[in-house]
Amino acid sequence: MSDSLAQALRWATAELGAAGVASAEADAVLIAAHLLNLDRGEVQAKAIIGAPVPEGFEELVRRRSRREPLQHLTGTAPFRRIELAVGPGVFIPRPETELLVDLAAERLRRDQAEGTPRPLAIDLCTGSGAIAAALADEVPHARLFAVELSEEAHAWAQRNLAGHRVDLRLGDATRVPDDLRGRMDVVVSNPPYVPGDEVPTEPEVIDHDPRMALMGGGADGMQIPERIIAAAASLLKAGGWCAIEHAESQAAAVAEAFARHGFSEVEGHDDLTDRPRATSAVLSGRSAQDVPGHPDDPTQREVRQ
Repeated sequence: MSDSLAQALRWATAELGAAGVASAEADAVLIAAHLLNLDRGEVQAKAIIGAPVPEGFEELVRRRSRREPLQHLTGTAPFRRIELAVGPGVFIPRPETELLVDLAAERLRRDQAEGTPRPLAIDLCTGSGAIAAALADEVPHARLFAVELSEEAHAWAQRNLAGHRVDLRLGDATRVPDDLRGRMDVVVSNPPYVPGDEVPTEPEVIDHDPRMALMGGGADGMQIPERIIAAAASLLKAGGWCAIEHAESQAAAVAEAFARHGFSEVEGHDDLTDRPRATSAVLSGRSAQDVPGHPDDPTQREVRQ
C-alpha cells in the first residue's frame, strides 16, 4: 500500500470489492474519514492534494474485508439527524427504520395539535435507542419511554439516550409494566421479525448482529411481532396508535394480528424502495384486558425478544 491517500483509497476499494463488499469505494472513503475526523468530501479533497495515509487505515480496511461491519470499525451509525454509538452486542440501525420515526413523529405532532400537550410514547425493543433518540430529538414535546431486554444492547441505549429525556428500562418488551398500562398515546417498535425461512446470508448481519435482535420466532417470524402487538394493546389508551416494522412477507400477517388484538384503521406503509415495511393501527375503545392473548394472560407463552 502506498503512502499516498489517493493510492491507498484505490487499493482499499479493490480489496473491499474482492471481499464482496458492495459499497467498497464508499467504505474506503468512510474509513479514512473516520481516522482523519473529516467528512467524505474533505477526504476526497485531501486525496487530490496528495495527503498521506492516516495511521491505522490498512488495519481497518483488512478488518472490513473480513466483513466486520463498517459501523463496528467507526463505532458510530448515522440515523436521522443524530449519530448513534454502536458496536458488538447491539443491532445496527438501518435506514428503512427511519420510516417508523416519520410515522410516529407525525402522530405525536397530531396528538399535540388535537389537545394532548405532552403525548406519551414508548419504543419497544429499542436496541441502540435509535427510534427513541430520534423522536426525542424531533418531537421535544413528547414524553418518551423505551424498553430493551438485552443487557448489552441496553448499555448502548443508555449511551445514546443520555440527555434525551427518555425513561429507558431493562426488561422484556412483551411484559407490560403496571405503571404504564393504558397510558400511552403512541407505541412504536422495530422488533425481531426475521422469518425462520428467510435467515440473512450477509456476514455483516448473520455474524455480527445479535441473533435475538433478528429472529422473530417460527418459520414466519411472527411470534415476537404478535406479542409486541398484544403488549401495545395493553399499553395504549383507547384511540392510541401503534406502528411496527416488519418483513415484506409479513404485511398481511401483521395486519391480521392488529385486528385480532382489538385494533382498527390498519394501514400499511412502504419504504423508499416501495416495499411494505411498516403497519400502523389504532386501538379500539374496548379494554386491553378484553383482547384475546393480551401479554399478561398467564396462558400465553412468553417469547424473548
